[in-house]
Amino acid sequence: MSFGLPLRLVRSASFGLALLYATLLAASAVILGFIVYSTVQASVDRQMDARIEAEIEILNGEFRSEGSAELAREVETRINYFGALEYFLADADGKRLAGSLSNLPATDGWSDIAITEPQQGKDPKYFRVKTVHLDNGYRLVVGDDLGSKDDIRRAFLGALGWALLVFLLLTLAAGALLSSAFLSRVDAIARTAEAIIDGDLGSRVRLRGTNDNFDRLSATLNRMLDQIQLLMESLSQVSNDIAHALRTPLGRLRQRLEVARTTSKANSKCTKTIDAALDETDNILDTFSALLRIAQIESGTRTAGFREIDLSKLFETVSEAFSAAAEDEGRTLTAKIAPSVKFWGDGDLISEMLANLLDNAIRHTPQGAHIEVSLVNHGSQLVASVADDGPGVPQSDCERIFRRFYRVEGSIRTAGTGLGLSLVAAVAELHGVKFCATDNMPGLRMTLTFDCGVLNDRRPHWPASRAIDHDLAHAAREIAHRGPERPEEVACQS
Repeated sequence: MSFGLPLRLVRSASFGLALLYATLLAASAVILGFIVYSTVQASVDRQMDARIEAEIEILNGEFRSEGSAELAREVETRINYFGALEYFLADADGKRLAGSLSNLPATDGWSDIAITEPQQGKDPKYFRVKTVHLDNGYRLVVGDDLGSKDDIRRAFLGALGWALLVFLLLTLAAGALLSSAFLSRVDAIARTAEAIIDGDLGSRVRLRGTNDNFDRLSATLNRMLDQIQLLMESLSQVSNDIAHALRTPLGRLRQRLEVARTTSKANSKCTKTIDAALDETDNILDTFSALLRIAQIESGTRTAGFREIDLSKLFETVSEAFSAAAEDEGRTLTAKIAPSVKFWGDGDLISEMLANLLDNAIRHTPQGAHIEVSLVNHGSQLVASVADDGPGVPQSDCERIFRRFYRVEGSIRTAGTGLGLSLVAAVAELHGVKFCATDNMPGLRMTLTFDCGVLNDRRPHWPASRAIDHDLAHAAREIAHRGPERPEEVACQS
């Protein structure tokens, strides 16, 4: 067993409550035990004092009826044959006449004395004694050994200690069991939440039928998830319907603009305006196509096409295809690709991801820039990068550039839909590839880290078209508010 589970048990709320409950019970048991101990000790003291008082009364009566000589013989007889109590009988001068105690107490009445017997090499013994004066001036001492009280104390403390130890062990065991049961219910909810985060909106928390607090909470969460799933499925359907429905009239619009262009060759201004409208229509169609493409990738349906691919060959093919385009644009593209690198995934999607990165590098670097594609094999990980020495992006924008329609200041007029890096992020998430943008000093470096240690079947965080409504609205607003690039594009004049 790993150390993580015991640590989780100890840190759980149920274990803490069980430990607090055990502490309170233990404290209560200790307090109650000491009350019982004090009561027992007080009772033992009263019984001891009563025995001593009764013995003194008997011996005093013996003295009155038989005299001092008979009293001394009676004391010796009790010492030799009974031995339950301790005695000391002295005359008026303090001379010892009989008894088992080694010395006379210093004071009359009740007192506790310690008697050491050095010849035996033992610890001193403690006695509870009472000293009285007889009518003839004799002093009579009767006492009892306090060792019985010490025996009671040791027995009590030993029993209390063992009881607390057993109680603590039982409490820890009960707390661990309660915490384990508690954590199993919490983990079930957490697993369901993780499954939903990974895109499985059909996952639900299993009910045990006990109708306890966890069951009621789980039922409430399941009802909430049912509603969310219904809303997301409705949103997905409406979003796809909107995207497909708009592509058809936009396609007809483009055809009519093509017809208008062929019939207006005599009017140069009209031709320019139609050309600008065609460009804008193509841009809208490209935007819708990119949104639907991203939605398709995020839906997770493309994982059915996963197979082992030659990543080295794929990178070489895409790099060679873009090398000529980069040269035409006045850039230089070089590739450093490790040979025979294999990966499990969709070759078409990874090609499209790399193509978008190279296209982005060519679009956003000046003439004379150098672009490098690399693929390095680190065993369980493959690290690919597309780096350039262009102007780069501010550090604060390195995460934002993967958002849909996000553009760095200064690149607003650059051709494109603003969805290329969003598609890169969607393909990377589908394949479990970690992606990031960093400063290449100078320029920008896009890094992709492929994990080859597991067969990746990750799904996206949300179903298809999770935000396509927002994206369609954003694209429409952007196109609607885009100003004309040339004054002559404002109108088609005769």
